[in-house]
Amino acid sequence: MIDERQQMLASGSVGKVLWKMSYPAAIGAAVMALYNVVDTIFIGQIVGPLGIAGLTVVFPLQILGMGLGMMIGMGASSIISRSLGAGDYKKSERTLGNAILYSVAIGLVIAVAGLSASTFWLRLAGASDAILPYAKSYFDIIMAGMIFRIAGMGLSNLIRSEGNARYAMLCMVVSFAMNIVLDAVFVLWLNMGIQGAAIATVISEFLTTGLVIRYYLSGNSTLKIHVKNYLPDWKITREIMAIGFGALVMTAGGSFIQMLMNNLLRSHGGDIAIASFGMIHRSMTFFFIPIMSIGQGLQPLLGFSYGAGRYDRALASIKLALIVSTCFAILAFFIVFLFAEPLMHIFTQDAELISASADAAKILFFVAYLIGFQMVGQTVFQSLGKAVATFLVTTSRQIIFLLPLIFILPNFWGLDGIWYSFPISDGLSFLLVVVLLSFTVRDLKRGKVKVPRFGMPPKTEPTEVMKAGGYIGGVKTQDLTDGEKY
Repeated sequence: MIDERQQMLASGSVGKVLWKMSYPAAIGAAVMALYNVVDTIFIGQIVGPLGIAGLTVVFPLQILGMGLGMMIGMGASSIISRSLGAGDYKKSERTLGNAILYSVAIGLVIAVAGLSASTFWLRLAGASDAILPYAKSYFDIIMAGMIFRIAGMGLSNLIRSEGNARYAMLCMVVSFAMNIVLDAVFVLWLNMGIQGAAIATVISEFLTTGLVIRYYLSGNSTLKIHVKNYLPDWKITREIMAIGFGALVMTAGGSFIQMLMNNLLRSHGGDIAIASFGMIHRSMTFFFIPIMSIGQGLQPLLGFSYGAGRYDRALASIKLALIVSTCFAILAFFIVFLFAEPLMHIFTQDAELISASADAAKILFFVAYLIGFQMVGQTVFQSLGKAVATFLVTTSRQIIFLLPLIFILPNFWGLDGIWYSFPISDGLSFLLVVVLLSFTVRDLKRGKVKVPRFGMPPKTEPTEVMKAGGYIGGVKTQDLTDGEKY
């Protein structure tokens, strides 16, 4: 019997499938973003601006660890979606086993590296003498639980890649609810301050990991865990790394840039500027959740369609995702420009910090309406297994464009030069995505998609799922003779 989730990806309405994949991803992404927002609100209201600055210093170091988890999750989810589309369940399950192995191993390595030299890392990230005690109290606890953050994030992507976006959402929602309750207990009731917020976050991430593991052991998953699949498969490993490397460089580059930003902000605007950036960054993450969710919803649909040779279906999903994501990006732009100060007021009561943050937010969001196109374009290349294009797009905004700008522009405009670097890099990255995506769309229309070096060939032997969708190798089955179908 054909798996219902695979049947949905093969022949369900593109709009309905994208919605079913995206709205749980939106809720899950909102929960993930709210982890940091809730911590910031509690710390901002109870501890004050230095507490927020401490979280801001720690955040790029957290992101560095998360980037490794994203590399495994994104690379493996792309392989799984395309393999399922081609009917290769054996490869899908080998990929799952390898992803679990690497998630656990990377989490342990990061924990040891972080805890063994925490003061060094925090100084590198821009912690001043005033900020360091707050940052270290939070960082040490977060590093101790890094294995749960990486495993929970990476493996929830794999659940989504097999078409079960709802369970991936459930993991995040339950974890977030627990985080709010524990924040109230540790920060307010037990008066543990920034340490309490860190403990609440680690316990919540432990719960997420437990729910993910439960899913694969329950027997309800399309893919099954087999001990033999934990053994490294070097061909799959190369493919995971090739596709996910762009995500790693993007997040690692973002982490590096945020550390540079903290040091530059401290030079040009002091600790208040670091706190401002922390609040704005959390706001940006929250407002772009719907856009990120559309990309996450697009990934299994596009990857499956590509693996099954359904290029018409792939094009339809790309077009719809671009339109919807751009609408959300425009909405985010107007919300920030109209309500910047009330938004900053959520985090703190400090009038100076609110005013500085609101002005900077309007600059950073100046071309926010272009973000949707960028994020969906990135997902397109990842889903199709195009490692080079994925790498270029994921690194363009923060590494290729933003990095030189944050060094050049402050020489002319001071602190404002740092803020203006963001919209300029967004505009340049948008242009790059437009050019690369135009070539991919052209090839899909012509049915001449190049086979990725590490990817699944777009034309495969017909499977039950492909035949149920009415297509084989991108051609309607009704247009083939009985002999050609088989």
